[in-house]
Amino acid sequence: MQIFEEYAKLLVEVGINIQKGQNLVINCPVDCAWFARMCAKAAYAAGCREVIMGWKDDELTREKYLHAADEVFDSVPAWQSEFYNGYAKGGAAFLSIAATDPENLKGVDSDRIVRTQRSSNKALKEFRDLQMSNTVPWCVASIPILSWAQKAFPDVKAEEEAIEKLWQAIFGAVRVTGDGKAVERWREHQETLKKRVDKLNALDLESLHYTNSLGTDLTICLPEDHVWAGGSGFTKGGVPFIANIPTEEIFTAPLRDGVDGVVYASMPLVHDGNIIDKFHFVVKAGKIVEAHAEVGEETLKAAISLDEGASRFGEVALVPYDSPISNQKLLFYNTLFDENASCHLAFGEAYPECVKGGEDMTKEELKERGLNESMTHVDFMIGTADLKITGKTWDGKEVPIFVDGNFAL
Repeated sequence: MQIFEEYAKLLVEVGINIQKGQNLVINCPVDCAWFARMCAKAAYAAGCREVIMGWKDDELTREKYLHAADEVFDSVPAWQSEFYNGYAKGGAAFLSIAATDPENLKGVDSDRIVRTQRSSNKALKEFRDLQMSNTVPWCVASIPILSWAQKAFPDVKAEEEAIEKLWQAIFGAVRVTGDGKAVERWREHQETLKKRVDKLNALDLESLHYTNSLGTDLTICLPEDHVWAGGSGFTKGGVPFIANIPTEEIFTAPLRDGVDGVVYASMPLVHDGNIIDKFHFVVKAGKIVEAHAEVGEETLKAAISLDEGASRFGEVALVPYDSPISNQKLLFYNTLFDENASCHLAFGEAYPECVKGGEDMTKEELKERGLNESMTHVDFMIGTADLKITGKTWDGKEVPIFVDGNFAL
């Protein structure tokens, strides 16, 4: 059990960095209850005031979408709104164990999914705004469940072997070996990311131009006073935390109206319990004007129509093709891992921290600075071994950022 306890300790002490006297909300599938208990024990050992559980279940979620009364999908129970908004306003930390069947909602009416997202985002707006602005610490991590392991390792027939293989892949991605030194390794990794962040911020780029053999030819303008971030985030009280474990990315926000060209996904996307594959977008003046997919096109088009901002971009993230996750040559079918194996973009909401002083700005002020607003934020992967990214500074100088899929800085 030592290696699992090391992982739980990493999530609690480095991921959310629980503070003495602070509440912790853990969202977790019922299949992963044993690991949630480990995280709770680690949190209490670190001085947590109380651990509060939010349970999820793939089977019940699917049954609800298939058979519940239609009006159910247009509202959120008052208790759920108070739960998330209340704990966030009270300064709780939030740990999410993201483990689900990649195709759990295959065949479900996409209209029900979209309506659920709209009603949920409206009811939980305070929680989401506090999370996106880093007012509260949060961390997303994962552990194996059988349906996910079988999708990631389809040729492995023995259930226990598939689970074990996924565990080993996850441990490799999160730098956990069982030697009790994961926390130290993550602090070193954070320093590496910080050095790259500093280099990119020093360039003060005006735009980025992406090309590769898939057909991507995309120009992304960046807001004035944009900020690159990566590794640790910081709450408004100055407490460091890591929103995703694993993380390999350096990210910022694109200019809301400043994205033009065509971009091809390099990996499948698992979204809303469905797989979207072999897809691309045509973008004009920041807006997705065409969306095509060989698999899951209906799901993709529903995702970018959630609100007006869902058809624009909120994040541009740089991840070297040569990285601990990418080098496993494994399609995880879980965006938490796949996005950290590849350069990616996100359509939807931009993080306020990606512009100077943004965390203290109103939504209107952020929009004036060029950031996108939406109730969604969906990462999709675009990195390849031959990806080339050329930056242009405000004085017109061209700077190679990526060559052959890796940092050139």
